[in-house]
Amino acid sequence: MKDRQPPVIEARHLRKVFGDFTAVDDISFRLHRGECLGLLGPNGAGKTSTIRMVYGFSPMSAGSLRVFGLDVTTRWRSIKARIGVCHQENNLDPDLSVLENLVVFAGYFSIPRKVAKERAEKLLRFMSLDQRQDEKVTNLSGGMMRRLVLARALINEPELLILDEPTTGLDPQSRHQVWEKLDQLRAEGLSILLTTHYMEEASSLCDRLVIIDHGKILVQGKPKELIRQHAGRDVIEVFNPTNKLLRFVESSRLMHDNLPRRLIIYGQENDGIFERLGEHYCAENCIRRMATLEDVFLRLTGRDLRE
Repeated sequence: MKDRQPPVIEARHLRKVFGDFTAVDDISFRLHRGECLGLLGPNGAGKTSTIRMVYGFSPMSAGSLRVFGLDVTTRWRSIKARIGVCHQENNLDPDLSVLENLVVFAGYFSIPRKVAKERAEKLLRFMSLDQRQDEKVTNLSGGMMRRLVLARALINEPELLILDEPTTGLDPQSRHQVWEKLDQLRAEGLSILLTTHYMEEASSLCDRLVIIDHGKILVQGKPKELIRQHAGRDVIEVFNPTNKLLRFVESSRLMHDNLPRRLIIYGQENDGIFERLGEHYCAENCIRRMATLEDVFLRLTGRDLRE
């Protein structure tokens, strides 16, 4: 039987304007129940402005936005009780213990203290922080703090979890620990809206992606489909390419990026192009690898630094 429930998030022609600057420019997207949707984009692309409108921190300038089928402009109190938000910053209370940070935060949702303590202890076990529950948060590592912020976002048992760059600044081990917890939550049916700069994170966690830049949506789709459409299956990187190779690539109308001292060539499966390149043009200055989401991201948004 087809699911008749509305999308968890439905944004239509969403805009956010700050004075003369348009941060979000007429974007539309949906997040379905039990899905993890990733918003990708360079710094200043409009990701954080978008999710701040979703969780009610920033009002829309134009468009419509519904969460759980409810209009955010009129039903925000009902919506807020059903979502959890994990901000970029570790805005924990340094004067409270690990456990107290969760119990006190639960009070904002009018959760009885006994229930809050039970939930907090359960979440700390889930996040592997139960052995540190009586310590001050200032004694925790960066990875532990991020897991505690995530636990706090789950204290009201939300139906939607919003994550704004949840693993920025973490070492690889800590990042993978957070990914493991998020993947378990997604498997249990929690709907997740995620912004991230880590392409591996997006590929691993997200069912679908929305790539935005300058406030506009560039593409939407499943990670593997976007890779296949915009970067092919395999990639050859050629360092210091010859003019002969450049002419061959251009005359063959191959998908490629011509960078200073480096040529990146994208090909589809079974098109035979890599065999021809390897036989006639590549020696030790070529690297062949699988196409990745990072290739897609850089092809669509460019390689210039964003501040």
